[in-house]
Amino acid sequence: MTRGPTSHSFISQRLKLHYVDWGNEEAPPLLLVHGGRDHCRSWDWVAERLADRYHVIAPDLRGHGDSAWSPDANYDMDTLVYDLAQLIHQLDLAPVTIVAHSLGGNIALRYTGLYPENVAKLVAIEGLGPSPKVIAERAAIPVGDRFRKWIEDKRQAAGRMPKRYPTLDDALARMMAENAYLTPEQARHLTVQGINRNEDGSWSWKFDNYLNVWPVFDLPQNDIEALWSAIICPTLLLYGADSWASNPEKDGRIEHFSTAKVIEFDNAGHWLHHDQFDRFMSTLDEFL
Repeated sequence: MTRGPTSHSFISQRLKLHYVDWGNEEAPPLLLVHGGRDHCRSWDWVAERLADRYHVIAPDLRGHGDSAWSPDANYDMDTLVYDLAQLIHQLDLAPVTIVAHSLGGNIALRYTGLYPENVAKLVAIEGLGPSPKVIAERAAIPVGDRFRKWIEDKRQAAGRMPKRYPTLDDALARMMAENAYLTPEQARHLTVQGINRNEDGSWSWKFDNYLNVWPVFDLPQNDIEALWSAIICPTLLLYGADSWASNPEKDGRIEHFSTAKVIEFDNAGHWLHHDQFDRFMSTLDEFL
């Protein structure tokens, strides 16, 4: 890395949340929003390419990176959307361009539907959430069963200690196993930025274990689709051909967007911005 960003914080619902700022404040603002169990520094390669043209800011979502963890251990979508709204409001970023991945994409899409005039352009990498098939499977489970499972999962999370890796290389091996497309350089950077040293010398990931337990309730799907339909800015929906995520052109969800285009990346999984970095950047440059 030739130069790095500066660290800052803001307050949202009494929590101190972290973000990095790549400078160039006179340029148009651009937000990079990471996905679940990730961190803001996973965008470093993207930020370095854009920092000469944009004022790039990358937040750590609550419970991630160097942001505080939710004291009630809940990470509801409405709270995460509020955090993004608060960041944009406090830093006076609107109209802002947003590039977001997975959970971050889900948050950014909802925010853009709520405040369409605040977003100039939007790129969501696999950010539409569960596929219609998965949603239907969940809906077929009685609500009491779903609710009881959530309670049991939360109870188990309360008793689970964060995993400790004896060495940094052990954590690096876990990162490599999680995504076979990563280069050794990418994997090491993501590991070093996403891990903390414990007092006994071992290493643990920065994210809150409770993030593994999804909220039992969310907005009704037709309300989420109404927010998608309210988006007016140019929108790119990017998908990896080898990902578990469902392509909205193939499952019908693209019908809820009036200004969106879907692009699928060959030889890429869920982290296509890492897996096919050069193609991602050329796609992003062309769109921006």
